[in-house]
Amino acid sequence: MNKIKVSLLVAAGSLALAGAAHAQDDSPVSLSFNVGAASDYVFRGVSQTDENPQVFGGVDATLGSIGYAGVWASNVDFNDSTDAEVDVYAGVKPTLGAVSLDLGVIYYGYVDAPSGSDYGYWEGKVAASVPAGPATLGAAVYYSPDFFGGTGDAWYYEANGAIAVPDTKFTFSGALGRQEVKGSGDYTTWNLGAGYAFTDHVGVDLRYWDTGEHGFGKIYDSRVVASLKLSF
Repeated sequence: MNKIKVSLLVAAGSLALAGAAHAQDDSPVSLSFNVGAASDYVFRGVSQTDENPQVFGGVDATLGSIGYAGVWASNVDFNDSTDAEVDVYAGVKPTLGAVSLDLGVIYYGYVDAPSGSDYGYWEGKVAASVPAGPATLGAAVYYSPDFFGGTGDAWYYEANGAIAVPDTKFTFSGALGRQEVKGSGDYTTWNLGAGYAFTDHVGVDLRYWDTGEHGFGKIYDSRVVASLKLSF
């Protein structure tokens, strides 16, 4: 199936489910939905759509006071038969004083990936964030025992921060990360951008991405990405 069709079907499915969210209002499980589009799909500094546009959608469930689970999908373009990425994730978000934790697991799946490609993989996640005046500072570590393409052990480390500009609808944020993969393929990535919330449900983001390994190919080059996201 065409990758754009897959993503549009995901978005349509999310819209169709929106009515069900109202039925969850009095239950310990609450649902939220999101759909959007971007000029490129960049993951850890690397284009996942061969520098082409992205369409995405997802469903998130909040479980009780700290648990969460969700599904998210996007078109991808690896210059092969792969049509889409579908991620499934779950975790808990406890707090320790002023520190908010995020302990979770994520599965990255790929629709119509070539036989033997071993694209699909699991990652564990440990993240923490803390308020610092008007800003929020955070750090995260991800680990996969068998990373994308069957490349083996992989770690991703990230430091990040965000600040909402008082009395405006602007938020500035950025991150510095390091992807380490068993064997070769290590690189450093960073991003910096600004978001603007038109309403509580509609926002845009303009972000600069780059990596320290342009020699790995054009999908690792610097780029500016514009995105629009609707949540409900």
